Amino acid sequence: MTELTSTPGPAVPRGEQSSGPRPVVGAAVLDRMDGPTRLLVGRRSSPESLAGLWEFPGGKVEPGEESRSALRREVREELGVDIRVDREVEAGHPEGWLLGNGARMRVFTAVIVHGEARPLQDHDLLEWRELDRDRLQDLEWIPADRPIVDALVEMLRG
Repeated sequence: MTELTSTPGPAVPRGEQSSGPRPVVGAAVLDRMDGPTRLLVGRRSSPESLAGLWEFPGGKVEPGEESRSALRREVREELGVDIRVDREVEAGHPEGWLLGNGARMRVFTAVIVHGEARPLQDHDLLEWRELDRDRLQDLEWIPADRPIVDALVEMLRG
């Protein structure tokens, strides 16, 4: 279902366009949809301010692009795999999770449907991690991603 932003002017689909920073999408890539046990995480290699921190793969939504399509494109570019996008990790805000730069990020669960993930862009390391809150939080995440990790684990275990 497409929701609308509360941005002044003509109504636009949520995640498609905003007056602030461009919307961002992230993928919580799971080992399987039913009863997942592991999450694929990426360690940033750039920019310098984020290098060495862990994150959900993804990136910016291009003008006119739908969020799920943007996520499939970004993951293909960054990891070299095709994904099937599933549920959104609810943020409590219609435009997603607030990032440090003021942008909003919508995060969706996904599984790899073709290819083997490798760090092609923006990452120097990928790891499959057990879907355990404490073990995941042991990683040095980009600060804005920490609450998303908690919400993801709660959503999958709930």
